[in-house]
Parts: sequence; C-alpha cells; structure tokens
Amino acid sequence: MNAVVYLDHAATSWPKPPGVLTAMQKAMEEAAANPGRGSHQMAVQASRVLFETRRVLAQLFRVKNPNNIIFTHNTTQALNMAIKGILKSGDYVVATMIEHNSVRRPLEYLMRTLDIQVDYIGVNDQGELDMQQLEACLSKKPRLVVCSHSSNLLGSILPIQRIGELARSSGAVFLVDAAQSAGVLDIDVESCCIDMLAFPGHKGLLGPQGTGGLYLSPEIELEPLIHGGTGSQSEEKEMPSVRPDRYEAGTLNTVGIAGLRAGVEYVLRETPQRIYEHEWALTQMMIDGLKGLPGMNLLGPAQGKERTGIVAFTIEGRDSTEIAFRLDRQYGIAVRAGMHCTPLAHYAVRTDKTGAVRASVGANSTEQEVQRMVEAMRELVR
Repeated sequence: MNAVVYLDHAATSWPKPPGVLTAMQKAMEEAAANPGRGSHQMAVQASRVLFETRRVLAQLFRVKNPNNIIFTHNTTQALNMAIKGILKSGDYVVATMIEHNSVRRPLEYLMRTLDIQVDYIGVNDQGELDMQQLEACLSKKPRLVVCSHSSNLLGSILPIQRIGELARSSGAVFLVDAAQSAGVLDIDVESCCIDMLAFPGHKGLLGPQGTGGLYLSPEIELEPLIHGGTGSQSEEKEMPSVRPDRYEAGTLNTVGIAGLRAGVEYVLRETPQRIYEHEWALTQMMIDGLKGLPGMNLLGPAQGKERTGIVAFTIEGRDSTEIAFRLDRQYGIAVRAGMHCTPLAHYAVRTDKTGAVRASVGANSTEQEVQRMVEAMRELVR
C-alpha cells in the first residue's frame, strides 16, 4: 500500500511525471533490442534512445560533447568508477564531513588497499564548509577533491564553483556528488571547474531507479571499473578507447534510460530554478511549523537560508526510528530515519548516537502534504 503523503524524495522521487512511464513503455515495445550490438532497425532505435538521453543531460549540465556522459546504474556506481579509476597508490584526497558512504567507503577501501591518504574537511552545525581548512589541505597538492553538492542529511549547499576554482588552481581533479542537487540546482560543469560529476537518474531528474551517470571531462582518463563487451572494437583484448563505450561494458538499461530522458525533459521545461524555489518554500513552511515543538532540534541551515528540499530533526528523548514508524503507520506519511548512509555528517552535528528523522520534498510535493506532516508531528510530540 502506497503512503498517502510521500516525503522521502531525497531517497528517490515519487510519483514520476506521467511521461516517464509512457516513454518506458514505448521503449519496451519499440526499442527493446540491444543497443550497439546490431544494425537492424530495433537495435538502431535502442541506440537512438541512449543518444537522445545523453543529449538532454548534456543540455542540463552544459556539457559540450554528450559522449562524455557515461551511463551507470546509480550514483554509487558512478562515484566508484570515478574514485577507483583516478587514484593510484599513495595519492592524497580531500573530501568533506558531509560525504555519503558512496564516497567514504570507496575511499576507505583504497586507504587499505592502495595506501591513499584522505582528509575530511569539517562543517559547522549548519553544514557550512570550513574554507580555511580546505585551503590548508589544498596546499598539500591533492590528486582528488571530492564533495557532495548538497548534504543528504542537512540540506546544506556547498559552494562548488569556489571549491572547483581552488581545486583547479591546486592541480587537483574535482569530483562532485550531485545526488541531492541534479535537477534541483543549476550545474554548469565548465564554469564550476568540474572534472567529474556523478548523478542519479531516480531523484531530482525524476527518472526510474536503476539509472544514473558520470560526466567525465575530456581531459580526464579513468581506468574502467567494469570490463566486458561493448559492441565496438570487439576484436581487441582491451576495452575500447572511444567514449562512452570504454566505460559502458555490458547491456545498458535502455528502458530505464528512456524514462530518464522523459524525466530530464520535464526538468528542462520546469527549470531547476523553479523546482528549487518550490522545494525551498515548502522546507521553510515545514521548518516554521516544526520549530516550536517541545524538544525539537532542527538540523542544517537556519530558517531563511538556502537549502535543498530536506528537513531533518531530532526530538529530545524520542527515538527517531519510532517517530518515522508512527508517521507511516498512524498518519500515512513516508519519511526516513536513522543514519542516512552519512555517518560523517552525523558526527559533525553530534547526532551519531541518535540518528535523525528526515522529511524531504520534491518537485510535485504540496503545501497540504507539508501541513499534514506538521500536524502529525504536533500530535506525536504531545
């Protein structure tokens, strides 16, 4: 049974725009062959689905050559591809305390296996980055700087253009995790000096699960994460040198990518700016309704400050998992509780012992849904 009020968009967006399901059904009926593996009409049509989706993604992120967009199953795969493909033994990496485990765990693995070194830049209670610490770490000439564009716990937004400029001046490769920002915040890979951008298809881009991607600068070469068939240069024993084939071994999720194209087209029509303004207004309404409740501790930027569509909180003396469970079972409201796969951020704001409740709005969330969340929390706290 679907929840009546869905406030878990930071995990995955729902419902999708109607065009997403239509595009997926059309692809299943007319383009279900294997792209790049044949010259018959259906295979060509499947390849066209991939090309058109790369094209709209390139438009969204200001990418000059769509072939520099690599399709993945999710942001996690894209981040693993970027991190493991660029780093060598003994490299030094700068990351932040708001990183998701999709960044932290690959880095921890490489610390153990390749003896890389990592510094995590601190944030304050509102999720603002310690820029002085960042500049001090950059003076040590890291190979890679990686940061989340927006925290999936705090909703805070990092100044990626400034970080990108500093990273480039230090000679570092700059990787951005856009899991919470793609489709909601304007991203220009050129002006932000972004060398690699990992993004999900199923969150702010409003596509289906099982889709995502990695933008890879033409100046950057990675070791492929997965090796196998690509349909091109099949006589060679090594992976092809041409993009995107070099990084897309195996059969892609053509049907899902067709849905992703429809989601991105919806975002382009609405524009990320309008979607952000809509989500921001709803977060301010939610904060206003929750802030006076007994024992309430709201996390992230103060009311009136910029943030993505996330409002996380703790209630003194109350278990966050129990609150989320009761919101679901008693009120039909879907939120998420716990550590949100980002323990570093919880350490930074001292909620690592308690976890937090996270309500997150999306492009199609309404004021009525937010009001129901506020009223339910008033009853639960009392």
